[in-house]
Amino acid sequence: MTEPGSRTAIVSGAARGIGRAIALALAEKGLAVALVDLREQELAATAAAVRAHGVPALTIAADIADYQAARDHVAAILGAWGRIDVLVNNAAMLQPQRVLEITEAEWDRGMAVNLKGYFNWSQAVAPAMLAQGEGRIINMGSVSAHTGPSPHAASRFAYSATKAGVLGLTRGLARELAPQVCVNAICPGAILTERTAESFAPHLERLRQSTPLGRVGTPEDIAVVAAFLATATPMFMTGEVIDVDGGANIN
Repeated sequence: MTEPGSRTAIVSGAARGIGRAIALALAEKGLAVALVDLREQELAATAAAVRAHGVPALTIAADIADYQAARDHVAAILGAWGRIDVLVNNAAMLQPQRVLEITEAEWDRGMAVNLKGYFNWSQAVAPAMLAQGEGRIINMGSVSAHTGPSPHAASRFAYSATKAGVLGLTRGLARELAPQVCVNAICPGAILTERTAESFAPHLERLRQSTPLGRVGTPEDIAVVAAFLATATPMFMTGEVIDVDGGANIN
């Protein structure tokens, strides 16, 4: 169990990139963090960085597309810590295939990870959050859910489709789980990570010039918004979608 009054979070896709940055931002706010990813070595490194902030960390090597695994791991977290205050659904897989290239299996796998995975973990944590009388769920979308994939994007149309589904999931859950649980989404724009570095490389100068804030984003730009949604009190936002893109898609 954590100390009485301690708050806890689950972050999927926490081994690197945006997920790692969010886990560290929540640790800085004093939350114990359960870290979910399939990259066990990098996950262990993130856990060590979380513990360096003086809070507990759990590592969970899991495929978020596995429905029963989500339920089992949530039960284990509750057994260890007694409560779950925040869920950050961040894990996702790239889908670089174009419409005439993608196979049915690739389409189905993308849907299983990028959309069903968020349902799996949201459904698993919801009973505990409702019983506590409070909770926060933060879903990672993408500006491509609004615009379709840009020329520099690491993923194509199928990824955009899954992320559009995430926004619908967010709005639906926000209504169903209110008033106890606030559910919001973040849509990153051009964020430089290990996964996007190669696809961004030929476009970096154009990206800077076309972004009003004059730079490409970092995982920390997303993490600061996630930490706000996870910890700000009072919280009078639910069902909202926040674009974090340096102003590139102002509308």
